Amino acid sequence: MMASRTGLDPARLTVAVERVFSVLRQGNPPNDISLTAASTIWRLQQEGPRKLTDLAAAEGVSQPAMTQLVQRLEREGLVVRAAEPTDRRVVLIEVTPAGVALLENRRAVRAGHLAALMSDMSADDEALIAAALPALERLARDRR
Repeated sequence: MMASRTGLDPARLTVAVERVFSVLRQGNPPNDISLTAASTIWRLQQEGPRKLTDLAAAEGVSQPAMTQLVQRLEREGLVVRAAEPTDRRVVLIEVTPAGVALLENRRAVRAGHLAALMSDMSADDEALIAAALPALERLARDRR
């Protein structure tokens, strides 16, 4: 794979992001939920209630897999099913306050873990990461 027009090597960036993600996962709370579950709850929090088929497509999983995930999240009180206001035959999945709280706790635990790892980082490296954050956030937001 070739470097970008600025010399950024996408393969090197991929490895770095994968390694950072691995480090973050090591800081997961005990009995943490899966990445797909967390992403589904986050999507519901950000985008509002969604049909199960839409969630499956957005998360890149089969409808049966999303059905099982939603059933588990529902049993755990993290999501609920509700009727679509304009068409009572359509069922929407929506996040509960417990689901939002779980995501906030998960993020806080991971952030604490990362902060501890970064405590030995030089100020220059920390500044470089801080400078890259807006571009990384745009990359994640614009490509979802």
